[in-house]
Amino acid sequence: MICDNCKERDAVVNLTRIVDNAVTQLHLCEKCAAEKGVETTVAVAQHPLGDILQAVQQQASTTSEDAAACSFCGATARDFRATGRLGCPHCYDAMEKSLRELLRRLHGSSRHVGQRYDAPVTHVATPKPDSIHDLRDRLQRAVDTEQFELAAELRDRIKVIE
Repeated sequence: MICDNCKERDAVVNLTRIVDNAVTQLHLCEKCAAEKGVETTVAVAQHPLGDILQAVQQQASTTSEDAAACSFCGATARDFRATGRLGCPHCYDAMEKSLRELLRRLHGSSRHVGQRYDAPVTHVATPKPDSIHDLRDRLQRAVDTEQFELAAELRDRIKVIE
């Protein structure tokens, strides 16, 4: 595809603009894109995780926090800054101070204040099926006390079980 601006070089940047439901596409070569102020380096497409890892690496205090190590797996705060991963669940307790500070800087707070996820109910308790013997006893009592609607329901349940 040819550059829409200079009509000489191959287009490497594709810009799409939507204004009032009208779509306008502009295909530019690298030189014309730079002239219009469009960044064409890889730095634009950084993943948000890169920002988090960079913030971890730029932590100001290193001496006391580097000494903090997990007593369970041996991971240190320095390991966390290098990899962005904790070694085990016990690391959260061992490095709590530095993690709280990191969360406060990244998110503005170290406490979650948003909505909570409620997991869908996966198991619904179903009543135990009555034995035929119990149902027949209840049916006989319902007939004796002239509760015919209940007797009809019990009769139908017995038929289903049999």
